[in-house]
Amino acid sequence: MIEIRRATIDDIPLILALVKELALYEKAPHEVTATLLDYKACGFSDHPLFYSNLAFYEGKLAGFALWYFRFSTWKGKRFYLEDLYVKDEFRGKGIGKQLIETCIDEAKNTNCTGMMWQVLDWNTPAIEFYKQYHATFDGEWLNVNLNL
Repeated sequence: MIEIRRATIDDIPLILALVKELALYEKAPHEVTATLLDYKACGFSDHPLFYSNLAFYEGKLAGFALWYFRFSTWKGKRFYLEDLYVKDEFRGKGIGKQLIETCIDEAKNTNCTGMMWQVLDWNTPAIEFYKQYHATFDGEWLNVNLNL
């Protein structure tokens, strides 16, 4: 019923469509400026900057996870989960569980010391979902951005 598979270069339009849907859910559709060419150059080159899994439910696109690796001067290699999203009509079917558990397995298999990600403070369903995995929430650090 649920299939999780690694995204390929042919899946770039699906990934970008899901990113735009997530941005709409997060009330920031205007913030998505990355293009199909950006995804191709950065995710499907000889040295990809990110990786992605797609989730399908009964053959229909249901969600995705997108991640990359970063280095912490304190902890070493870390798995950064940029996005995890399940389309509204597919929620409650175990898809998010399979996506995050696939990410946990990937982090372990690539010798990461842990995973990290962000969640909006008003996204109570996501917060409760992450609590099931004993994730900790850090209210001490502020996000900092510099757009170029």
